[in-house]
Amino acid sequence: MPDAPAPPGPLTGFTVGVTAARRRDELVALLTRRGARVVQAPALRILPLEDDIALRRATEQCLTAPLDYVVATTGVGWRGWMSAADGWGRGAELSAACRDAVVLSRGPKATGAVRASGLDEGYSPGSEATDELLTWLLARPLAGRRIAVQEHGLPLTSFTAALRERGAEVVPVPVYRWAPPEDPAPVRRLVELTVRREVHALTFTSAPAITAFLATAEADGLRERVVEAMAGDVLPLCVGPLCARPLLDAGLPVTWPERGRLGALVRTLTETLPARGRRQLRVAGRDLVLQGSALLIDRESYWLSPKGATLLRALAEQPGRVLSRAELLRRAWADSDADEHAVEAAIARLRASLGPHGDLVRTVPKRGYRLATA
Repeated sequence: MPDAPAPPGPLTGFTVGVTAARRRDELVALLTRRGARVVQAPALRILPLEDDIALRRATEQCLTAPLDYVVATTGVGWRGWMSAADGWGRGAELSAACRDAVVLSRGPKATGAVRASGLDEGYSPGSEATDELLTWLLARPLAGRRIAVQEHGLPLTSFTAALRERGAEVVPVPVYRWAPPEDPAPVRRLVELTVRREVHALTFTSAPAITAFLATAEADGLRERVVEAMAGDVLPLCVGPLCARPLLDAGLPVTWPERGRLGALVRTLTETLPARGRRQLRVAGRDLVLQGSALLIDRESYWLSPKGATLLRALAEQPGRVLSRAELLRRAWADSDADEHAVEAAIARLRASLGPHGDLVRTVPKRGYRLATA
């Protein structure tokens, strides 16, 4: 006998947008393993600066005189800086300069990278907030102190300005920078899918990615509609509160895990999405679960088109109740000029998607459609 089909995963039926550039493959694998369909749309790309003149100049400046404080903001940035210095033959000097200074690390990833390089952190805040690092520094006399600040994608303008106002000499270290994606088409497509509610969640792993995503929507004249979608049907999920700031500033509700890790992000999504978009039904003697854009029957899952899922949800509100073509048209095509023929065609595709269970959707002549009750 053939093996029984594997049961649907906890995210079967849900489509998730992934905007990450770094570690994107890992995040996609975690989501697909749980049954989700993933739309990949890196909102930014990372340009490493190992051979960049600015990084080398900043490193040389750090070595001209003793450093008092060194700020590590990201693990990948710190490792990149140490690796680049090794490549230039200045790695031992840079390590020695950092060892003689107080190293401040922003969060566990930066702390881990600092320790892996053979150094110890002198201070790391309980959160991953750069503001806490600044508060700690400003509580100390800074006049005449030399501070190296490893940047993370974008210049830390206000951070360095506050230190300079207190008399410190600040050396910004631009280890990598964010740049637009080489191909903007996937991000634009994800914006459109968000507006049409054809994704159920959007995942973000950095604040610059959110800014870039919203900027793409703005450029296409869709920012207001994207924000409206994320305020309702499309769940925005961030890796942590710092990442979420652009969305919070836009007044959007945002979900994030307690720990800023990809695994925790996926676990939170796995707990949150089904609670928002799962409905159990007893129809025609069969136990059904309508989850996202899929109908789950026993161990089988039937993926539906976004329109098909919308129609089935409308019919499932009261199994057996007849909904007219006009009502279904209003539910699923509110923003288009479609007519009732579109409803008929979509119902036909819905039945086809349900395979042997297509008879769940019944036609009531001259009245409309209903879900079978017997």
